[in-house]
Amino acid sequence: MIVRILGEGQWRLSDEAITELNAIDDQIEQAVAEDDQDALRTALLGLATQVRSAGELLADDELHDSDLIVPSSEATLDEVRELLSDGATDGLIPG
Repeated sequence: MIVRILGEGQWRLSDEAITELNAIDDQIEQAVAEDDQDALRTALLGLATQVRSAGELLADDELHDSDLIVPSSEATLDEVRELLSDGATDGLIPG
């Protein structure tokens, strides 16, 4: 799976790594449900950190369609709420 962190680049992640990200995805959904901007920021930072550590950074000239886009840690509750409502049934991370 190809994951883009907005403003940083793309990483290739294994299916196993994606499965591990689901716990953080649950934290994001919970923060949005509870209108907790601080918890959302923490969860988004954690998601980006995990993508960086578990994935393989793709070269700048190697462009692929992204299967998942990780919003900035500065994203607002409304921005993430909109992403979650845009057809995402399982949070930001499919599966």
